[in-house]
Amino acid sequence: MIIGVPKESYPGERRVALVPAVLPTLTKAGFEVHVQSGAGIEAGYPDAHYTDKGAKIVADRAAVFGAADIIVQILCYGSNDLTGKQDVPLFRRDQILIGFLRPFGAAEVVQEIARAGVTSFSVELMPRTTRAQSMDALSSMGTVCGYKAVLIAADSHPRFFPMLTTAAGTITPARVFVIGAGVAGLQAIATARRLGAVISAYDLRPAAKEQVQSLGGRFVELPIEAKDAQDASGYARAQDEDFYRRQRELLGKVVQESDVVITAAVIPGKKSPVLVTEDMVKGMAPGSVILDLAAERGGNCEITERGKTVVKHGVTIIGAINVATGVPYHASQMYARNITAFLTHLIKDQKLNLNMEDEIVRETLLTRGGEIVHPRVREFFALPALVAKS
Repeated sequence: MIIGVPKESYPGERRVALVPAVLPTLTKAGFEVHVQSGAGIEAGYPDAHYTDKGAKIVADRAAVFGAADIIVQILCYGSNDLTGKQDVPLFRRDQILIGFLRPFGAAEVVQEIARAGVTSFSVELMPRTTRAQSMDALSSMGTVCGYKAVLIAADSHPRFFPMLTTAAGTITPARVFVIGAGVAGLQAIATARRLGAVISAYDLRPAAKEQVQSLGGRFVELPIEAKDAQDASGYARAQDEDFYRRQRELLGKVVQESDVVITAAVIPGKKSPVLVTEDMVKGMAPGSVILDLAAERGGNCEITERGKTVVKHGVTIIGAINVATGVPYHASQMYARNITAFLTHLIKDQKLNLNMEDEIVRETLLTRGGEIVHPRVREFFALPALVAKS
């Protein structure tokens, strides 16, 4: 089977879906890899590194799609809402497509992918289980986002992060508050701590307290309790508006005392909850920074502008999107390892292993045979349940 790796087409995207280091594993498993010329250059992987590991370099994008049994991308059509549609005419029926597809995005986009006849697997849907851990690209990219978010915030903040004893006296450390202690939030805590800041963090899941404290952060406890705080996969569940209103009231004081606030509270398939209001922003010190990692899904800050950095009430609000592309070398390396583990699990003896008893296969399979086949996605878009074919 031939794996095709096209150059990422989303504007500003610097990552690549496979790196040279994983090619020996794929070759040993019987795959042939075709890489579009220049696909890895911006991530630090020139064409020569791929050919040294046995890949074939293909100049034309259409030729990559035309020859490949499996297309591996980072931002497929669905997650790439700007240029991804250009790939749809290149799809072939029963071709396998693997990457970020944003399955809970726009129904018409997911249906368009389905109508193209591709068998698509959405890496966002990977179950968070021990068996699937090596394939969890969403967690890998969350790690990158959390790290990079702190660096962006530190660069935008007019003060030092660490405490310094200088000839001009002692500089007090910055106070960083992280809202949402998932994978990205925990990495943000760890990175800010390494830079010498004083860290506080909040998450509605009680289980996050121990993780925050283990990284040297202070866990902010609020006198309210979330109902069913997390689902079976460990993701936070959406709460009702009364809970979020009370949460905002209680978080206000901590936000206003912080120099930097990093928000990373995302609910899969839902608009991001508003946790930082404009009134909270008004109460922050001039020069403070909010970096909203939830900007792509509406933002955790009421006045975040998606994809823009704005200054309001003296506070810099960064609505960063696609943050992981800012560390393209290691982000690509991590993604490639996840995808390689998934490919070797999915393809056995050069045949697609569609064992629907396998949770990894069942949970990631999005479209097949012209239909959206994922039950949760069909339910989300209010599509009728599929009738099993004999």
